[in-house]
Amino acid sequence: MTIADIEAVQQTFVDAAVRADKAGFDVIELHGAHGYLLFEFLSPLSNQRTDQYGGSFENRIRFLVEIIRKVRQAWPQQKPLFVRISATDWVEGGWNLDDTVALAKIIYAEGVDLIDCSTGGNDPRQNIPAAPGFQVPFATAVKEQVPGIVTGAVGMITHASQVSDIIGEDKADVVFVARKFLRNPSFVLSTAHELGVYIKWPNQYERGQVKTKYSFF
Repeated sequence: MTIADIEAVQQTFVDAAVRADKAGFDVIELHGAHGYLLFEFLSPLSNQRTDQYGGSFENRIRFLVEIIRKVRQAWPQQKPLFVRISATDWVEGGWNLDDTVALAKIIYAEGVDLIDCSTGGNDPRQNIPAAPGFQVPFATAVKEQVPGIVTGAVGMITHASQVSDIIGEDKADVVFVARKFLRNPSFVLSTAHELGVYIKWPNQYERGQVKTKYSFF
């Protein structure tokens, strides 16, 4: 990418933020993980540039930081801005947790409200120890080392007890769930039932409840 290309792509992020605001969205997230373009700049494994956007840590994060700065100016201050990061490449010599913490401090100062902590997806040499909750420690580390930042945990979090432990033990501020909703669109209702927490059902489903102590199922 030429510098002109970089500037053009950065402007597309700004334009998207403006459209999202006009469309009524309350939150946006910049996807800087998993080998997508923003993360390709961050990782020394994929970023082989020799100009001001490559080489040193400060240079490799420049593309993302500039986007955040421009988007934050266009996105209403009262609306949260999230950034998703691969907290590690899972490859020696690649992007790692220390890099993530250092980046989190910088982008928090630029107006990012939440770091969505995922991992991997950038290099075929990655060795990912996938297991339930395996990415949670990265969200915890960022939360503990970057005062004020909010963190989100992701990855193989599929049971109510996991969610309860993560939030209850202050390992992260938010749990993001994606594929579980594909398998169980009523995951929120079933989780609340399992934990014994009352939440209101959608009006269209009220008649489907079996009246119990918590008005579930």
